[in-house]
Amino acid sequence: MNKLTGLSIPLFFAMIGHVVGQTNNDLRQKINKILATKNAVVGVAISGNNGKDTLSINANRHYPLQSVFKLHIGLVVLSQVDKGKLSLDQKIEIQKKDLLPDLYSPIRDKYPNGATLSIAEILESTVASSDNVGCEVLLRLLGGPKVVEDYFIQHNFKDISIKFNEEQQQGNWELQFQNWTTPKAANEVLAAFYYNKKKFLSAKIHDFIWRVMRETTTGAKRLKGALPPNTVVAHKTGSSGTNKGITAAVNDIGIVFLPNGRHFFISVFVTDSKENAETNEKIVADIAKVAWDYFNEKSK
Repeated sequence: MNKLTGLSIPLFFAMIGHVVGQTNNDLRQKINKILATKNAVVGVAISGNNGKDTLSINANRHYPLQSVFKLHIGLVVLSQVDKGKLSLDQKIEIQKKDLLPDLYSPIRDKYPNGATLSIAEILESTVASSDNVGCEVLLRLLGGPKVVEDYFIQHNFKDISIKFNEEQQQGNWELQFQNWTTPKAANEVLAAFYYNKKKFLSAKIHDFIWRVMRETTTGAKRLKGALPPNTVVAHKTGSSGTNKGITAAVNDIGIVFLPNGRHFFISVFVTDSKENAETNEKIVADIAKVAWDYFNEKSK
């Protein structure tokens, strides 16, 4: 399944970059039909068949990451684990004062007086359940958002800006727009960390993060929403809420696995939307379904 293991990052990105000539017109037309009547800006990047079949729509535009950046944070934490600077078993104290009252947090709900948890437990809650308390704990452990952004810059990833933590971006509507990426860059991160085990993460850590992504509990109506029951999807969502009738972010990025074991990468970002929450999520679900139909048919 991982036929590109060991492929150089520049070469793989070059393959991803040849989008226009490799786009399937039928798939593009179906996605454009989904978007035609929607009052929203939608960015899409899709890559399957080991990078030889790619599609992008508005994929170089900047979109607010929102909680999608928890995957980026998790990957940097895991890189530190591989370097021996941190350990998955390492215990971290979360004090009652750390339990931010106004942000979503299963950790706070389960441990209202605080707790001492392993990095593995905090990572699982942060990535799979989009826990904001866990996110802040991990960012403090790393040294702040700039450390995360710098990691990706140092590894030649482009179009990733991470300036603020969750508390900051949730407290000021405008700040979320400084935590951004492009759908193309989101797909590049997914592909790089999935295929290039030796370059980025050890086999053990690689298996850990993709297990956590498969266990994601948020966004059931997004990438997974219209797919056949029991389809395996390893993904990370992001959401902004609505301000003055405008939704800034309904996002989902991940890997969708086909019945024969093959897979495709897909990143969908919905922004500047005047649609309701159900419609925004259905946009993501419908795009994922036509992509699934396309790659499933090609894999037969």
